Amino acid sequence: MGSRLSLDDSVRVVVVGGGFGGTAAASLLKSWSVPFVLVDVRDAFHHNVAALRAAVESGFAKKTFISYSVTFGDSFRQGKVVGIDPGRQKVLLSDGEELHYSHLIIATGSDGPFPGKFNQVTDMQSAIQTYEDMVKEIEKSQRILVVGGGAAGVEMAAEIKTEYPDKEVILIHSKPALADVELLPSVRQEVKEILLRKGVRLLLGEKVSDIGSLRPNQFQKDTVVRTERGTEVVVDMVVLCTGIKINSSAYAAAFGDKMASNGALKVNKYLQLEGYENIYVIGDCADLQEPKMAYHAGLHGNVVVTNIINSLTQKPLKTYHPGSLTFLLSMGRNDGVGQLNGYYVGRLLVTMAKSRDLFVSKSWKTMGQTMPS
Repeated sequence: MGSRLSLDDSVRVVVVGGGFGGTAAASLLKSWSVPFVLVDVRDAFHHNVAALRAAVESGFAKKTFISYSVTFGDSFRQGKVVGIDPGRQKVLLSDGEELHYSHLIIATGSDGPFPGKFNQVTDMQSAIQTYEDMVKEIEKSQRILVVGGGAAGVEMAAEIKTEYPDKEVILIHSKPALADVELLPSVRQEVKEILLRKGVRLLLGEKVSDIGSLRPNQFQKDTVVRTERGTEVVVDMVVLCTGIKINSSAYAAAFGDKMASNGALKVNKYLQLEGYENIYVIGDCADLQEPKMAYHAGLHGNVVVTNIINSLTQKPLKTYHPGSLTFLLSMGRNDGVGQLNGYYVGRLLVTMAKSRDLFVSKSWKTMGQTMPS
């Protein structure tokens, strides 16, 4: 891929959100020399697939943030999108600026608790420092509670126990089975076995009561945490790995009638927003029957850029079919489990594919920059 298209001056793609889907789309638009603007509220891409390791291993965080302006130059605009006007084909920014688009790619992603997601609007160096500060808090804490046993929670518990085998790690999960419901039962069982082998204490089918009163991510010796069943644990630190919510604030006013109950936007098989041929939706904010994953967002980015180019060159559009599930769980740098196209894959393959570097080098390559050592 990557040749010049002869396009008229009216073509300008605006990409809202610079997560895995948005950066994949912007990189492809750049390689095709299609005029575009990528808008994000932060100054750097966050490779949050590796965020949990950045919270336990000092020096790793700098590999997880990659400057937008170094990659995209004048095609990057730092700003907060507060609205979309599809009638005038404008994206509205909080400072009053309006960006005109011929085509729009909505890639606003999702949010969740730190450290799995980074929610603050700050510069890249401060973001890296926030993770380094978390490393210090974990170092100080002998007993750590992880709340939530989805993919993020089990990976977090494994990362802490791999880096600090002598620390006591407890994981509380409200359901009886760990990890994501879409996974094979054999994969979910192996996740449990790996955590038990590492020495993680599991409290399954238990819910923390009064979760709002906890002060997560900081050393607080002898914190008492109670579950709704009355179980008590005494810990020095709490890490929340609970629910992800879709970032819909940029588009809720314009497209409220196109939103699913979770805030995601309804799309057709070309990943176009229902009722619009020039607006595409990718990543976590697209309402698709598949898990919210960086890998899928990248695939979506590829499909929509192909479709924008095909629509400009009068070629048929490409359809997106959610495939059979590929899902790899990194359980610390030396272990993991998952499934590939619906088949179980074990430790060796997952460790080689994901656990060692958590795909950070792939993101630096996509962004055309050299990863710091």
